[in-house]
Amino acid sequence: ARSLSPSAAAALLDPPEENVAPARSPVLDPQDEPSFAIARGLAIHRLLQMLHSMAEEDRESAARRYLDNAEGDWTAADRDHAWTSVRQVLSDSLFAPVFAAGSRAEVAVTGTLTLGGSDVVVSGTIDRLSLSAGGVLIVDYKTNRPPPEDLSKVPQAYIVQLSLYRALLAQVYPGREIAAALLFTEAPRLIELPATLMDAALERLTRA
Repeated sequence: ARSLSPSAAAALLDPPEENVAPARSPVLDPQDEPSFAIARGLAIHRLLQMLHSMAEEDRESAARRYLDNAEGDWTAADRDHAWTSVRQVLSDSLFAPVFAAGSRAEVAVTGTLTLGGSDVVVSGTIDRLSLSAGGVLIVDYKTNRPPPEDLSKVPQAYIVQLSLYRALLAQVYPGREIAAALLFTEAPRLIELPATLMDAALERLTRA
């Protein structure tokens, strides 16, 4: 079976030039020589991964040490802005389920889905996966500047990406409700994707 990356899947639906920019993820698709925007996205992702389990009073010093050695030409303002974005996410109760007990970072997923009438091997990495008695929550970090104001402004490529993750996890957790959301670190803002929206995106891929 041919293979497909969730972060590039939207190119199957629309002309590539409309999807290349929004489909790329600083975490999933780093370049060999990342631009500062990509380096910044990687740094924020790493800080969210490692700081949530630390005592609150220790987070800033650890973040500053990490940012002082992060790849890219960081200014003092850049470092302050990155730390502020991370701090707001970690201190806001709205995001607590994302980092709750039972959650894991950078979860690799691989499986076979039938798309366009043929079997396709889909592989990717989920930024954050949270398991609870109530179901499964998929969260993907995005560092868009400026971030979308609401669901209507979310790039289609992101919706396609999470619909594929959701379809893969449905094979692992049959019968359980699987929710998906995008965490835009610049706001910070958590935008949940309705199941109907992801179902429609997957259906379009199935017919592509």
